Amino acid sequence: MSMVLEIPDQIARAMRLPVSGQQQSLMMELAIALYARGILSFGKACELTPFNRVEFGLLLGRRDIPRHYCGQDLEDDIAYARDQ
Repeated sequence: MSMVLEIPDQIARAMRLPVSGQQQSLMMELAIALYARGILSFGKACELTPFNRVEFGLLLGRRDIPRHYCGQDLEDDIAYARDQ
């Protein structure tokens, strides 16, 4: 299942983001917000961004967002390490 989020033109034009990277920037902001609220795990939030896990972790650090490390994150990290 995929999901499409529709943002009205008036709101999209009001965003202070370059049009060329607007969608990618919004996906990144969504990933950060969902992770910060505990809605998505680190690994799944990272998948919404163009960053690898290290880069995403650094981005969270620059924004002073603490890393929530739970059992699911450990399993995701182990699976990721096995695939490398």
